[in-house]
Amino acid sequence: MREGDALRKIGESAELFDDHSPLQLGAAGKYQGTAFALVGRLQYRYDEGTWNEWHALFDGAGGAGVGQKSGWLSEDNGRYVIAFDAPLDGSAPTATSLEAGAQVMLAGQTWSVASVSAAKLIAAQGELPHAPNLARGFVVADLRNSRGEVGTLDYAEAGTPRWSIGRSVAIGELAMTGLAAQAEKTLQGRAIACPNCGASLEVKLSTTQAIVCHQCHAVVDVAQGVGGDLRHYAQANGTEPLIPLGSTGMLTLGKATLPWQVVGYVERCEVPETDEDEQTFWREYLLYHRTEGFAFIVDAEDGWSWTVPLTGVPEGAGNGVKHDGVVYRKLYDYTGMVTYVLGEFYWQIRQNQRTFNTDYQGTGGAAAKRLNREQTGSSRVDEVQQQEVVWSGGETLAADTVMKAFRLAPEKSAALQRDALPTSFSGSSLLAKIFFGVLILIVVLMLFRCGSSGGGSRNCDDARATFGAASSEYQNCLNSRRSGGGYYGGTGGAYGGFSSGGGHK
Repeated sequence: MREGDALRKIGESAELFDDHSPLQLGAAGKYQGTAFALVGRLQYRYDEGTWNEWHALFDGAGGAGVGQKSGWLSEDNGRYVIAFDAPLDGSAPTATSLEAGAQVMLAGQTWSVASVSAAKLIAAQGELPHAPNLARGFVVADLRNSRGEVGTLDYAEAGTPRWSIGRSVAIGELAMTGLAAQAEKTLQGRAIACPNCGASLEVKLSTTQAIVCHQCHAVVDVAQGVGGDLRHYAQANGTEPLIPLGSTGMLTLGKATLPWQVVGYVERCEVPETDEDEQTFWREYLLYHRTEGFAFIVDAEDGWSWTVPLTGVPEGAGNGVKHDGVVYRKLYDYTGMVTYVLGEFYWQIRQNQRTFNTDYQGTGGAAAKRLNREQTGSSRVDEVQQQEVVWSGGETLAADTVMKAFRLAPEKSAALQRDALPTSFSGSSLLAKIFFGVLILIVVLMLFRCGSSGGGSRNCDDARATFGAASSEYQNCLNSRRSGGGYYGGTGGAYGGFSSGGGHK
């Protein structure tokens, strides 16, 4: 720590967790026309893993360092946020009073609390604008507003919390130079042994918090590093992804058409509230692009769609919400549960992890647009309620677009198009009644995956007749018969929108 011209030692920093981030000290770029360089780094740990905040020093208008300004380039939902410290006008809420999803007035604006987490600074590097707190843990809360801004309350020091405000950015927008070459996905990553079966696992993504063993399908938690004992859990066999892991497809997810690589696969089901409730299933594919971050494509009962986490939050509009000038009507609320995963993930995957969701659909000429609100967590650490609320948005996607983008084999076409099946019929058609009865039988069989464990041999002819011989439903039924497990059809469900974290992580 510098005090005038004198330097004073205030502590020692642990070694940085090697996360293969593309960012490094000395990397430079431009933001809103002003050049900056990364001169320092803080690394934090919380219950779900680690995240970095980089001290960005912006050029001063006066030259020779005069008027230089500090900012922060932070990781956020697999993407990035540039933020600047700001004064707090008025009193700030206490850490114990914050709850995810609540509205608070701060700095003259209305903010929605996105996440509340207990964290600890574990390592520091380079030059920092203030002395780091390496002694104890603290609470950090992320807030969002309808202007697309991210606010962060940092309770690391006693008294008034540190307050910063930022906006979402993509590395590609910052024209950065000096990025770490070893962050390329194609290069060799960290190698570890699966704690369940001993198979060699290669962690390649810079933000991976969990990886699934390719041999035994155990889910391994690498959020706390790759040394020592690794937490893991075994999982039952799921379906084979229609889009193979590692596939790259050219997709337009928003404005630009980019190559997106499939790095993760998740199967989820809706948890019925009563025995009479209809149950639905859906699949989600995690996509990765080095400078754009992460996105998802969702295979649900109402067709395919893509979605990305939002930085801000929508405004309330009657029973719906409004975002970017589009009014969305509320569709339904539901509880989702993870049933099967493959690949690598930038958040921690827990067995039977549940999320509480609300889906919205665009109105008028924006009927193809979708929004999803997802809430996770309810634990308390030191009297602090640890929760997250994540908004994600996207649009519907034609099955043919998915097939062409990833160059899938023609025989997979029937499986991709299965969501076009009729779900209601008039009473005049005997064939329709028979077909509808088959669908009911399949839905009943699917309940074994998300409800009870099930068992015994099952006839897969119905699945083959309905979905086709190349479908994952039919292949999974065959696998289930061989293993004696329950049948899982997975024909899709609600819109989806996976929990990807609400904070700088």
